[in-house]
Amino acid sequence: MGIKSLLPGRLGFGTAPLGNMFRAIPEEEAAATVAAAWDQGIRYFDTAPFYGAGLSEIRLGEALAGRPRDAYVLSTKVGRVIHDDVEDPAARELGEKGGLFEHGRPNRMTDDYTADATLRSVEDSLKRLGTDRLDIVWVHDIAQDFHGDQWLARYETARTGAFRVLQKLRDEGVIKAWGLGVNKVEPIELTLDLDEPRPDAFLLAGRYTLLDHDRALQRLLPAAAEQGVDMVVGGPYSSGVLAGGRHFEYQEAPQAILDKVDRIKALAERHGVSIKAAALQFALAHPATAAVVPGATRPSRIAEDVAALHEQVPAAFWADLRAEGLISPFAPVPTV
Repeated sequence: MGIKSLLPGRLGFGTAPLGNMFRAIPEEEAAATVAAAWDQGIRYFDTAPFYGAGLSEIRLGEALAGRPRDAYVLSTKVGRVIHDDVEDPAARELGEKGGLFEHGRPNRMTDDYTADATLRSVEDSLKRLGTDRLDIVWVHDIAQDFHGDQWLARYETARTGAFRVLQKLRDEGVIKAWGLGVNKVEPIELTLDLDEPRPDAFLLAGRYTLLDHDRALQRLLPAAAEQGVDMVVGGPYSSGVLAGGRHFEYQEAPQAILDKVDRIKALAERHGVSIKAAALQFALAHPATAAVVPGATRPSRIAEDVAALHEQVPAAFWADLRAEGLISPFAPVPTV
């Protein structure tokens, strides 16, 4: 198990913003951002039907058209089916993430983690992406933030449906790996306790960042490391608040979070460290982490991410973060 040998590098590109997350992004800007990622050497791209009701997949597929398919790794997700009829994107019921893609396509979306829906979702994604194969498939958002008190029932549907289908596709060589793509640690912890089926990796968004990592450190990451299951860290900038934005958990950041970010930034400035470097390198320092996949909608952001990955961060910076209680004393930090 694991996907470290599959991934072409430790920095991927998360394409949720290409689905018009938070704002309507011009087509040329979306295409230029993917082109910038390619030109900067990024060869792992993550997308999902949920991102703008298929818009992210369509844009990514168009931007990668003509690129050698063997030259990059592609992951998408299952759990939502996109239909031909339309609805008001702003009126969708998305649990804690309401209004996230109100600027996306109006195609109706339904949550469905059954075996049949999983196969349909894979086929639909292949068409939207304009490709003949997927490398990694994540079971998307099977957690409390989208399904509330019904999340365990949805999880059970996924366990007997999507999980088994994806394991079969992996065992047959149709895909190379599968796992869960979620914003909460609980569904991953449940899955690690299963005897069967066995995933290869997980994409965990927002739960192993400078701002939020205590829960993941307690049980999830040690268990993943022990079982040889890799973690891809999504949302390393905590929805943007660690990179100059105002969003945390896909909503306006509360004052307590903004205050914590200001404290981290003050330490970073004292040590001459960029906040992006601190965020990316912290997430990558855990031995279970295979890659980080920040999102971007402007070409300049890609160059910043690549530079942040290679920036020299002094050990004294991490020591000061610990001393001021801004990161857990149990969190691994990069070694110089």
